[in-house]
Amino acid sequence: MGYRCRRVIHLYDAPTGEGLATQAAAGRWLYPGEVQGERLWVTLAEDDYGGWVAEPDWEAIVPTEATYDPPQLNRAAILPRLPTVLNFALQAMGQPHVYLWGGTVPPNFDCSGLVQAAFAQAGIWLPRDAYQQEAFVAPIARADLAPGDLVFFGTAARATHVGIYLGNQQYIHCSGLAQGRNGIGVDSLGADRGAIGEIYAQQWRGAGRVTASYQPRRVNA
Repeated sequence: MGYRCRRVIHLYDAPTGEGLATQAAAGRWLYPGEVQGERLWVTLAEDDYGGWVAEPDWEAIVPTEATYDPPQLNRAAILPRLPTVLNFALQAMGQPHVYLWGGTVPPNFDCSGLVQAAFAQAGIWLPRDAYQQEAFVAPIARADLAPGDLVFFGTAARATHVGIYLGNQQYIHCSGLAQGRNGIGVDSLGADRGAIGEIYAQQWRGAGRVTASYQPRRVNA
């Protein structure tokens, strides 16, 4: 037996407190776990990501006779889906929104949440966080970037930010006020990158190509 969300639920990063870890859109698969106080631990099936669900949202987790069947996609199957990925991100930018740490459902996202949601809309699952996405994709040279590739920023130790490459040296990403923008925007990797682009240029880590859909560790459990 599997479990699914019948509406959007919030997953928190601790058994108490308001720190949002991620969100689960309606229809997402999950595995319930332990209960601590008024929160239930769940693991999302598509990306193995876990968090604590507050008691008012428990009723939105419903059992089903079906179980999660992850998509099996290679690069050839992914390529024709990339326009859907780019269109989702661009349309999200056109809606009223703000940056939301932990946000993975419209209208408010964080950086990796926007990337994950855009690919999920095309039936392609990626890990949840920027550093996980960087580890998952196939590394490519900056000169080989093509639309739909991912660009990563952060420190020498870890990726802390991610965007989707659009072509012509431009990428779309969601960033917070601390980096000069409160939401989704397009910036450049080129000489015309402007103030926000310059901030991220100083944090450049590398680029990667999505060659598969994420295969979770726990399937049909």
